[in-house]
Amino acid sequence: MTAVDSPEKILFTSTTQAFLSKEASLRHVRELHAAGVAFEPEWWRRAAELGWTALLVPEELGGGSASGDGFADLAAVAELLGKTIAPGPLYPVSTVLAGLVDCAGHEAHAELIETLMSGEAVASWAVAEPRRGWAPLEPAVTATETESGYRIDGAKDRVEAAAQSAVLLVVARSGAGVRQFLVPTDAAGVSITPQSSIDLVKQYARVEFDGVTVDKSAMVGSADETPAMIERQSQIAQVLQCAEVVGILETVFDFTVQWALDRHSFGRPLASYQALKHGFADMKTWLEACRATTAVAVADVSARAPGAGLSASIAKSYVGELAGPIVQRCVQMHGGIGVTWEHDLHLYLRRITLYRSMFGTPEEHNIRVFKAGVKR
Repeated sequence: MTAVDSPEKILFTSTTQAFLSKEASLRHVRELHAAGVAFEPEWWRRAAELGWTALLVPEELGGGSASGDGFADLAAVAELLGKTIAPGPLYPVSTVLAGLVDCAGHEAHAELIETLMSGEAVASWAVAEPRRGWAPLEPAVTATETESGYRIDGAKDRVEAAAQSAVLLVVARSGAGVRQFLVPTDAAGVSITPQSSIDLVKQYARVEFDGVTVDKSAMVGSADETPAMIERQSQIAQVLQCAEVVGILETVFDFTVQWALDRHSFGRPLASYQALKHGFADMKTWLEACRATTAVAVADVSARAPGAGLSASIAKSYVGELAGPIVQRCVQMHGGIGVTWEHDLHLYLRRITLYRSMFGTPEEHNIRVFKAGVKR
């Protein structure tokens, strides 16, 4: 999603790509699935050493990026992740770190920020709720103030890597507003129930909070700044997933074109037939449009532009709607082998199908884009 136009960015990108090719191949993903594992802690620590977890953290807190544009670099990592549908809690950790560093009192969370950057611990953002659409600013989970802190009650679901996380950043309704709280996963009253996932290695869970008590220091951000923090965290999660999907689409499209060039029917390459040519032309157009809308969203979110939320919704809507048809067409062009377990196509299809419903469906973002147009 960003131009590789400096020695530092070239080194960062090439190092990341080499690491993923060696340590997060499709074979590795299948092995993790067979073992019932989402990711290996040591693997994640090595990924953190490459700087992935430091990209959204300012230099005064020990972070930094290769280009000076941390979010653009993070989007580039996400795009590379899509090429091998790599495992790892990049998005949950990134959204939590974004919340921690954006709040006015981030110095109080310096120790947790350092731990997350090192990869020694994992955290996740508990924002989605059962039987509810995407409404992060309207949580049903409650945080009731007590003499010593807060009591949290309710349930979250679709919490990525909840079982592997040491702490959750929980969105809850407190008084008349919405707030976020750091809740250890081993706290009394926290129960984590695994949820099935269509993806081979992305693991999610339902998390229930039954009278969970936390200190006042567990609160992240003031009442005034929390809504803006949640909005930015949402944008980061949405756009990073779009960037990964772009990487998936490019990979699937390229190896499908090569397949059509290599396979012959009646003495001619499959790619020479007009019907297939038209199909490839359509898919290429859609792919480049997905890339363009995502690139705009990356730039706007990185710059904290006033229209960043709208750009994120446009990208999430467009990419979410078009990614499925592109990959499904590639499956059809492969013929019978395209629907087998042994072929890699279904691994990519699973990931984009999962992402379509995370952090708002295309339909929900279509409504948001429509409402923004009406206001103008």
